Amino acid sequence: MLRVVAIVLLLFFAVEARATEAGWALLRDGEHVVLLRNAMAPGAADPANFDIEKCSTQRNLSERGKQQARKIGALFAARAAPTERVLTSRYCRTKETARLAFGSAEDLALLDPPPADEKARKEQISAILKEVRDYSGSGNLILVTHLETIEAITGQPAREGEAVIVGAGEDSVRVLGRINFN
Repeated sequence: MLRVVAIVLLLFFAVEARATEAGWALLRDGEHVVLLRNAMAPGAADPANFDIEKCSTQRNLSERGKQQARKIGALFAARAAPTERVLTSRYCRTKETARLAFGSAEDLALLDPPPADEKARKEQISAILKEVRDYSGSGNLILVTHLETIEAITGQPAREGEAVIVGAGEDSVRVLGRINFN
């Protein structure tokens, strides 16, 4: 039984490593959009006293998350085409991920977690899809955001600090590749 578990784990990590290498191959060419989930931040939800203007009221990056963000930046610099633009949600953990990884970023409220109101949610996701479809730079566009936003856009989850490379379809995006930084 232990041997079967070991084989399954080896196969899982081998598949994940190939997926990560395929993702880097895409990013070397540039012209891609990357949905990057914020680096590691403890907890599952922001506190009840959450204030978008005050980092002290939010979940923030752990020390391990800060190291992960720096690693993301170093690997992007070494293995990908230049980053053309970095956009981030207004939450402190995404802004810090972007700053540590890429130096700076522009806030884009569209990248905040989707609202509960279904109409507002659809409008937000539609606006993000427009950003993806309209991108035409020569480098890569990085959108630093949250699990809920990535799931709403792709229908798939992402780990903390995971990059999901997407391509635009007519009414949705398709996942082209993934890079895991854990």
